[in-house]
Amino acid sequence: MKKKLKIIGISLLILLTLLIASPFIFQSQIKDMVRRYINDNVNAKVTFDDVNLSFIRSFPQANVTLDNFMITNVAPFEKDTLAIAKLVSLDMSVKELFKNADEDPIIVNSVNIDQALVSLKTNINGDVNWNIAKENDSSSSEDNTQSEGFTFDIEDYTINNSAFNYLDESANTKFKITNLNHQGNGRFSGAVSELDTKTEANVTFSMDDIEYLSDNSIKLDALIDLDLPNNTYTFKENKGFVNDLPLEFKGYIKLIEAGQEIDVSFENPGSSFKDFLALIPKTYAKNLDNVNTTGNFKVSGLIKGEVTETKIPTLDINILSNNASFKFDNLPKRVENIIINAEVKNETGIADDTYIKLNTLNFKIDQDEFKSSATLKNLTKNILVNANLDGILNLGNLTKAYPVELNNELKGILKAKLNTSFDMNALETNAYERIKNNGTMSVSDFVFSSADIVNPINISNASINFNPGTITLDNFVATTGKTDLNATGTINNLLGFLLSDQKLKGDFKVISNIFVISDFMIEGGSNAPVNQSTEPATSLKIPAFLDCNITANVKTVHYDNLILRDVNGNLKIADEKAQLNNVTSSIFDGNLNLEGVVDTKTAKPTFSMNLGAKDFNIAQSFEDLNLLKALAPITKALQGKLNSSITLSGTLGDDFTPLLNTISGDAFAELLTTTFQPKNEQLFSLLESKLDFLDFSKLDLKDLKTKLSFTNGQVTVKPFDIKYKDIIMTINGSHTFSNTMNYQVVFDVPAKYLGSDVNKLINKINDPAVNNITIPVTATISGNTTQPKVQTDLTSGVKNLTNQLIEIEKQKLINKGKDKLTDVVGDILGGNKPKDSTSTQNNNTVKDVIGGILSGNNKPKDSTKTDSVKPKNQVKDVINGLFGKKNKKE
Repeated sequence: MKKKLKIIGISLLILLTLLIASPFIFQSQIKDMVRRYINDNVNAKVTFDDVNLSFIRSFPQANVTLDNFMITNVAPFEKDTLAIAKLVSLDMSVKELFKNADEDPIIVNSVNIDQALVSLKTNINGDVNWNIAKENDSSSSEDNTQSEGFTFDIEDYTINNSAFNYLDESANTKFKITNLNHQGNGRFSGAVSELDTKTEANVTFSMDDIEYLSDNSIKLDALIDLDLPNNTYTFKENKGFVNDLPLEFKGYIKLIEAGQEIDVSFENPGSSFKDFLALIPKTYAKNLDNVNTTGNFKVSGLIKGEVTETKIPTLDINILSNNASFKFDNLPKRVENIIINAEVKNETGIADDTYIKLNTLNFKIDQDEFKSSATLKNLTKNILVNANLDGILNLGNLTKAYPVELNNELKGILKAKLNTSFDMNALETNAYERIKNNGTMSVSDFVFSSADIVNPINISNASINFNPGTITLDNFVATTGKTDLNATGTINNLLGFLLSDQKLKGDFKVISNIFVISDFMIEGGSNAPVNQSTEPATSLKIPAFLDCNITANVKTVHYDNLILRDVNGNLKIADEKAQLNNVTSSIFDGNLNLEGVVDTKTAKPTFSMNLGAKDFNIAQSFEDLNLLKALAPITKALQGKLNSSITLSGTLGDDFTPLLNTISGDAFAELLTTTFQPKNEQLFSLLESKLDFLDFSKLDLKDLKTKLSFTNGQVTVKPFDIKYKDIIMTINGSHTFSNTMNYQVVFDVPAKYLGSDVNKLINKINDPAVNNITIPVTATISGNTTQPKVQTDLTSGVKNLTNQLIEIEKQKLINKGKDKLTDVVGDILGGNKPKDSTSTQNNNTVKDVIGGILSGNNKPKDSTKTDSVKPKNQVKDVINGLFGKKNKKE
């Protein structure tokens, strides 16, 4: 007994060892088998990471798995991925592993595919990317047809978490299946087979950019007879769902040489109106258990005929409901008198003859009735549309009758009586003569809210008149925040904007009493710092769909802290740009003229503007306008009027105000009537303390004109002159927008303003010519406007002037007489010419002295060293006399 058990144990151990070891032994053979099959049957590039063999996973059968299986197309779809699967698993008998290439085909009993994506494509020329099977020769085809008693047994197959895409470029058709889970099982034979399937997926279908199915949930449990010799697949017992609408199918699909032959009918097994609500996608549908319905709803259809390159099956699909209603238990309103009569027809088998006809779509909520009908023809080419709308709809009742969740409140009364007839090509090409509109549409007490706007838009009344070729906005009266709007105009392509990718074109006239810019800004935008130094992460955009002209007349515009009155002008909006033309306004007790462009098409909005200011109140404008404050920060000490023209460009911040460090341009300013209040500015007080001959309160700046330029945050002031009494001041320099200053002011100062000592010297000389002597005094200004720094060279200038005046007095005495001094000074100041060589010699001596005064020479020539006529004691007495000292001998 022990010996038998030992033998059995050893045998089991050997068998287990073989089961574990065999895959490694046959690994190479399995890979060769897979590669051989692919090379013999597929005209494409096929790759996989590895092939694994197991005898344990599906014992007693062998299991072969391919990891990361991929099929890549060759020309004309080169490098396109046809199919990819994370895992492909095949179960088969062990003996199938040992078949040679010249033996019978390999029989697979089970197939499992995980996370696959299949992408089928038909290009514009009609080529398909899935035609990758290599053609068999005629002899092999004949051999295959003679295998009548062959049994091909698949017990089950599964496709898990997979997707399928189909794109037909020639017909602009897209079909997408996602979240596909499918399984089937049955026994197949050469004569009769049966397949039992279960399928769940989400389906999206669009044609000519119109989505007919949008991620709709599809379920199908079907038992299908497979007549393989005749290539016929017949629906037996089946039940499907589109969203929650149940459908049953009958009929067959047969493969023929030219394509397929179809004879399939379907209908919903019940007739309750609740079936209609079940068609609504689950994203928008609610729990239908809490809804009460009355009336019937029936969907039926017949698809019959051949599918070939030139033909499609005839279609007869009908949707009917009569006098239905529904009401949700937790909502106050009932939708009633619902009548639906719609059909999809094709009576010829020619695709172009397919049409959709909505004969009736009527409903009533409270006392409001809404009626509509429409016909769509020529669906595969240039769609022809004819539609009618007639009725009244209280928009606020929509959420009271159906539990739709809106992010924002919807209110208002919509009235419409409209007929429209057009073709899609006319909308796309703006062929207005083929767009026929007749009727009116109006909305009243309409409230629109959105996350993109700060305040709800309250439209008290708006009416549109539809005429062939044009649409007229007869009136539009609305408010948002503190802003009121009253608009009229024409719209050229409203339907093109609504139904296709067209821009909204039109001409409008807008009138407003109060227009507040912040009412249209992102929340908090107007509270952002106006002198921003960095660009925002996101910025406001001018809508790309707008292409219109706006003529505006606004009594009062509130822009940040500014108030503009009587604003008039033209605004051209196109290509995400706003062109301002001849915009005029009253502000700062003067007039403003504005022209330029705001461009939001770029990642960071930019602007380029020409501004003209006339009779601006200086103090008010430089206090409220940050741009002017940055260009001339010390101007706030002025009172009066100015004219100015400014050309500038730069980047806008998130509240549509300029980022100061990005702007550049030029400015010209002319001061009109002005008064100066230096006590308002620390800089002027500091200059007065350094130069006691100045009193800025007596400064007259009338008719002063200045020019400046600015770029990279720095303002450069071109030199200009100011006259104070008989002192000429020349000013030039620069400052930054952060108010760091670097200026020079050169004062051409007459000698009489330079102190009592200098005046005593002038009186001693007693010659009018000396009174015309001036010296340049330079004030260097640095620091910033709140903490300025001032340095002058006044002390050294006065010292030098004093030395020169003393020298003049010496020369006056040395050269004996007032006449010769007059000649010398006259020569310097453009007066008399010397009469003889002696005068010339004396002239040169005094000329050097006064020349030193004008040139700031610290070391004037001492002419006494070359003149021996006068004794030193006499000169000394003169000098003592200048300072009021008496000779001791006296």
